[in-house]
Amino acid sequence: MIAHVDLGKDSGVVKVRYYWYGDWDEVLVEQDDSTATGSIVAPVAMVGSAEQEPAFGGPLKVPQDGIGPMRLLAVAEISRGRLGTRSIFDEVIVDVETTAALITIDFETDKPLPLGRTGQSSAFGHVDSLGKVFELPVVGDFADGVTRRISTPATGTSYESSSPKVIKVLPGGLLQIVGNGKTTITVTNRGKQGSLDVTVNVNDEPNEPPIADAGEHKSVRAGSRVKLSGLRSRDPEGEALYYSWSQVRGSKVSLLDANNSEASFLAPNVSEPRTYRFKLRVTDKKGADSLPAFVDVTVEP
Repeated sequence: MIAHVDLGKDSGVVKVRYYWYGDWDEVLVEQDDSTATGSIVAPVAMVGSAEQEPAFGGPLKVPQDGIGPMRLLAVAEISRGRLGTRSIFDEVIVDVETTAALITIDFETDKPLPLGRTGQSSAFGHVDSLGKVFELPVVGDFADGVTRRISTPATGTSYESSSPKVIKVLPGGLLQIVGNGKTTITVTNRGKQGSLDVTVNVNDEPNEPPIADAGEHKSVRAGSRVKLSGLRSRDPEGEALYYSWSQVRGSKVSLLDANNSEASFLAPNVSEPRTYRFKLRVTDKKGADSLPAFVDVTVEP
């Protein structure tokens, strides 16, 4: 594909770095880092400069192991003279498909998979317990010799549990422990199937999973302190909750108090409105997890 850059109101752009990452991945770049390299956990796909044609763009190779929704993040470094540089970003979702046939489906886990140990002390989800939510690491081997991650339904994968009273299939390809016993999880994608036997042996004390609430979407001004509130999250039994905030859209911001009910960050400088998305998961004392809740924060110039 060819990457093009519309500079819009931004002048003084020195270079633009491009990054690919999966729709399920954490963000990769510290926006407030003056070099725009930040804490990168994926290679730079391309560095665009003014001398290129088109300027700051050009041919951009799609990752060979990409499949399903992927985020293309472009981070521009803008010169501020003696004040150094600042970074701005734009981000688009690209649906990546492969023409190679799927050959086999596999699981990057123990086979069969044992979950839980009765009597193990519980502390905020560090053990397998009734209500615990998890994702299977599912991969597909394709005819082009590439192994691709296909855990999410967005990649064409569906799940079925032979015993829903042991493992229940939740939206988004997540699985939840709901009882003791044995079950077989069958994964289907592109006409192929893979199966994984699972044995669950956890403390069977009844426990309803908590419900996460990340608050209302909001718009804020650049430079303001933004508070994310999970105070409306609740546990049916009224137990204390463990909170876990993470960022899933936008160039990375420094998120404070990510393990508290209220997290915060400083809204970065932007030239045009930009949306940052955050995910909240809550866990009760017995280890039951909520489904993720999301909140969008649009930062205005």
